[in-house]
Order: sequence, then structure tokens, then C-alpha cells
Amino acid sequence: MGVRIALGLIALLAVAFYFLFAGLSDRLERQYLEAVEESMVDAAHLFAAVAGQSVGPGGRIDVSSLRSAFDAAARREFSAQVYDLHKTEVDMGLYITDAEGTVLFDSEGGVAEGENFLSRHDVAETLRGGYGARSTRGGGADRGAAALFVAAPIYHGGEIVGVASVSKPKAATFTFREGTRRRINGLIWIALLACLLGAVSVVGWFLRPVRRLTAYARAVGQGRRVPPPKLGSGELHALATALEEMRETLENRKYVETYVGSLTHEMKSPVAGIRGASELLAEGGMSPGQRGRFIENIRSETVRLQRIIDRLLALSALEARKALEAPVRIDLAAVARRVCDDHAAAAEAKGLALEFQADGPSSVEGEEFLIEMAIANLLQNAIDFSPPGGTVGICVEGAPGGEAERVVVDDMGPGIPDYATDRVFERFFSLGHPDTGRKSSGLGLCFVREAAELHGGQVKVGRREAGGTRAELELPRKLAATR
Repeated sequence: MGVRIALGLIALLAVAFYFLFAGLSDRLERQYLEAVEESMVDAAHLFAAVAGQSVGPGGRIDVSSLRSAFDAAARREFSAQVYDLHKTEVDMGLYITDAEGTVLFDSEGGVAEGENFLSRHDVAETLRGGYGARSTRGGGADRGAAALFVAAPIYHGGEIVGVASVSKPKAATFTFREGTRRRINGLIWIALLACLLGAVSVVGWFLRPVRRLTAYARAVGQGRRVPPPKLGSGELHALATALEEMRETLENRKYVETYVGSLTHEMKSPVAGIRGASELLAEGGMSPGQRGRFIENIRSETVRLQRIIDRLLALSALEARKALEAPVRIDLAAVARRVCDDHAAAAEAKGLALEFQADGPSSVEGEEFLIEMAIANLLQNAIDFSPPGGTVGICVEGAPGGEAERVVVDDMGPGIPDYATDRVFERFFSLGHPDTGRKSSGLGLCFVREAAELHGGQVKVGRREAGGTRAELELPRKLAATR
């Protein structure tokens, strides 16, 4: 779209500047000719007045003084630098006719003397008392050159007795005209280039919010938690709002479908265990030991079912949030140490050693409860999957780049199989515990990921080179500003 808009603007600008230049060129030539003609009117009337002073008896015009003047002017040597034009000779011509249009004097060597110019517009119109002017090819020694002619009447006794017509070759204006044309041409190219750069900038400015919408749509398609871009109050803002509403509608529908299906599947196992144990208890005839085992089975499955429901409610509440409610400055090392203290009894019961390490106070922005719950889930997973007598390490350190802090939890368990590496963050996906073979709710890591993304951070889980599993929770030291 950007290329099409840019090409369209370029085409429009090119056409507009082409017609502008063509119009200016035509007007420029006319403007110079008008300026020359205006000065020729003065010259024609001046020569006509001079010739009128030389009219003899019978209305005969004496042109001898004019002939002498032009001969002297032709022999005159001079050098005049008129802007870009270097002038060294007189190029204005003059011819005088009588009342019948017969040429009495021709400054161009007398070549036209004796000819009748009554058919020439400048002569005929002037003899009739009008304004006589013409533009034609011919005149002077170079009869192939275009020239301007302007005539004025010669009066004697209140009557027109002849015509004085001055001529000027059009080529005299070429130097000025071409210089101005080159100047205008350069200015037009500069203006065109500036307009093109401006057009590209305008197109980029116009498409910037479209690109932001595209990036937002792609991020949503990839399942990332991103806020809709703020695009003012125009049509693009309405489009962004519509996209966000559509996303929420589709996500809510998919959310309900996925959760209902997943919850139904996960609840089948504990419900079946409770139902089977209760049916056997109802039949009676059991020894106290058997009866105790079935009662314990009902209790454990009930606890498991309650845990699934509680964690599912907590996760659904977290996923529904778009932003943190009341972020504050938090000492991440202090929160991680508190989580270690809370899980010390569980680790000791399993014969595990907890090793805590922190470089010092680690400050991040966020909701302390969510961060504490996320660290607790990572630590609980490490305890659940560690063999008795092992060690679970938790370390708080600065992330590479200096813009974030991270909590690293290591265990000495069997590690994550290759087939499960890409699925550990799926809802209800869980591996069997090494000691019991039973699975957890599969919602803990989902909660950790949602909490991390809500803070603008990330979580990674993978194998350790020394064996076991490493989980890394990375949180930015300062929350990014909302777009």
C-alpha cells in the first residue's frame, strides 16, 4: 500500500510539474517579447518624430539624416555586458515608408528600398491610424530569422505622410529567456525533489499506525499478551478498538471451550477414583486396613480435585487481566528468600537441601503477590521432581544487558524429556513425579508464564548441562510505558 501511494503521488507530482514547466516556458517567452515590444513602441515613435522633422514640400520625407545616423551606428565599436548578454553591435533595424507604403529607407543596407510594404500589417494598420505591429520571419540581412516589427505614424500638418517601423530580432531575447528558463528549471527540480521527499515522509507517517496495527495483530496471532496501540481518535483508532474487541470475543469463546474441555478431562480421573472408592465402601465386608486405604484415596483425590479448581480459578483470573493493578518497587531477592523459607519444611520432609544465593538487593517493579506465587510454583516444581537427598538451588542475579533481574531455580531431577520441552507451558500438561508417578494439575507453569508476561518479562525451562532442570524467571527492573 505504501509503494502504491508513493508511486501515485510521484506520478501526480510529475504530471503537475510537467504542465507547470510547460506553461511557464510559454509564458516566459511571451513575457520577454512583450517587454521588447513595449520598448520598441517608444523607439518607433521617437524615429517617427525625428522623421517628421525632415518632411519637405509636398510631404516628401528626407531620410538622409537617418541614413547617416545608422551608418555611423553600424561603424561604432562598443562593448556592453547586459547581465548574461555581451552586446557589441546595434541590432535594431528601421525602415521608413511614404503614405503609399513605398520604402524610402531601410537600415539593413537599403535592400528593401523601393518596395511597397502596404501589404505588411505594421505599415497598413499604421497608415489607417491604428497600432501597427507584426511578428514574422524575415527582415534584415538574415531573412531566415524571426523578428518583431512595431510601426508609428509620421505626421506633417496633422496628416499621416509615412510610417517609421523598427525591427528587433527575437534572438535578442534568447539569452535572457534561456537563462531564466534554466533558473526556473533548477528551482522546479529542487521543488519536485522536496515534494517527493515530503510525499515519502507523509506516506511513512500515514503508514506508521498501520504497521503498528499489523505488529499488534501478529503478536495476538502468536499468543503474546500485548495492549492495543494508541492511535488517536480517528478511523485507525476505531479500527484498533474493533480489532481489540474482536480479539477479546474470540479469545473468550476459545477460552471457555478450551477450559471446559480441559477441566472435564482432568476431573474425570479424580471423580472416577472417588466414585470407585465410595462404591466399594458401600458394599461393605472390608477389613479396617482396606477401608482406611479407600478412605485415604477419596481424601487424596478430593484434595487433588480442589487443587485443580483453585489453580484453574487463579490462572483464569490472571489471564483475564490486561495490566498490573498497583505495581510497586519490590526487592526480588527478599521475595525469593521468603519463598525459600516457606518451602523449607517441604524440602526437609523429602530430604532435600535448599541453597539460596543472591548478589544483593534486586529491585524490580510489579505486583509482589504475583511474583511471589510465580517463584513459589517454580520452587515447588523443583522440590516435587528432585530425588531424596538432592539439592535445589535458587539464585537471584542480574540478567545480561543490565535491564532486568532473574530468578534461577535448579534441581537434580530427571530433567525434561525432549518431547515435552515445547509443551511444559500448556494447560494441564504435566509429567509424572519420579517418586509417585502421579501428575500435578499442569497449571503451575502456565501461571508463571502469565505472571511474567504481565510484567513484561519471560520464563524459560530446560535441561541443565550437569543434569536436572533449570527454570529462569526474568523480570524487567522498570515496567515499560503503556503504548
